[in-house]
Amino acid sequence: MDERLLTERLVGYDTSQPDGLRAAGGFVKGWLESHGIDAVQHDHDGLPVLLATVGPDRPGVPTVVFHGHLDVVPASHDEQFVAVIDGDRLYGRGTYDMKGGLAAMMCAFRDLAVGVGGALDPEQGVSALPAHPADQALDDVRVKLVIVPDEESEQVDRRSTETFVKAGELDGDFAITGEPTELQIGVQAKGVLAVRAVVHGTSAHGSTPWIGDNAIHKAIGAFRRIESLPFSRQSSELYDRPSINLARIAGGDAFNMVPDRCEITVDIRYVPGQDPEEILRQIGEIPDLEVQRVFRRAPAIVSRRNPFVEVLQAAASVTGEGVGLTVGRDGASDAIAFLDAGIPAVEFGPSGNGHHGPEEWVSISSLAQYRRALVSFVRSIPGTSGCTGAPSVATGEDLIR
Repeated sequence: MDERLLTERLVGYDTSQPDGLRAAGGFVKGWLESHGIDAVQHDHDGLPVLLATVGPDRPGVPTVVFHGHLDVVPASHDEQFVAVIDGDRLYGRGTYDMKGGLAAMMCAFRDLAVGVGGALDPEQGVSALPAHPADQALDDVRVKLVIVPDEESEQVDRRSTETFVKAGELDGDFAITGEPTELQIGVQAKGVLAVRAVVHGTSAHGSTPWIGDNAIHKAIGAFRRIESLPFSRQSSELYDRPSINLARIAGGDAFNMVPDRCEITVDIRYVPGQDPEEILRQIGEIPDLEVQRVFRRAPAIVSRRNPFVEVLQAAASVTGEGVGLTVGRDGASDAIAFLDAGIPAVEFGPSGNGHHGPEEWVSISSLAQYRRALVSFVRSIPGTSGCTGAPSVATGEDLIR
């Protein structure tokens, strides 16, 4: 089974639901075991977390973590769980985020387990995955594969990746999470600041709105103020501005009443170098806005000079033009769980578009490129200077302008 066929199989499971996640987890475990790879399934809040390891278990061996997630956001129609091919595009819920990348990652992991694929050859490039003799099986690098069921979950303080990293199950020298990146390497991601706030007004009969003070109108006005605060105009080396999204708004008790209370949730993705406390201070100065709850997550930052990043960049770049560039990513991912534990982590995945939308698709050819890049990356690590416990370093270039 190649990466395209495996993607089609994974799309067929509705992994926006617990039953679909459990069924898909069983399929993945069986697939790995059918290729001679021992896979251990753990339970996390009733959902499966799969762990597998290939390579030698001895001190001093560089350890790389391949990280992917099975869950998807809900689909508007059941037809989205049937993969459809149109030229180089494979459509379906999760093809881009991130069942396509996960399938190619699983195939790359299998290639490494059975001794397929060579190290990067700058003269020849990487255009195929030739079989290798048994004595060239993976012997100088350890690779851990983790597949989680809850990357898309809103229960951000209960996600399995953070739990397993903290428990030491996912220790390593470098981690790759297979979020879609157009085959570029996400060395930065914006921080997350989610703010839930309440605006109060004065109730009145719906036929005489001028007597009351409409809390929904005031809440929209407060959001417009947030969009124009000084922090919203700051930039960094890889980002021209933060993103500010009015994610939820709830208010009103009846159609014939002026609402006297409105609650909004604002999703702010701030750039490296910004201080979330300063952002909250600015928001707190908006009249009649009562901040009730805040969730925050720091930006993800890995130095472009990290030795693993440089090896990955070289391995990816030979698979196609414009591939392997280091970029900043707007969205957050589980990479931050590794970074919080001192493990350098990047986002790196295939090409496509439409994630979280009804026309989601992944490029079939990019899945093959992605698989080759991962195998070549791992095969190129032995003997590379600095690829042992390389730290994550933020430099002056990461500060805001």
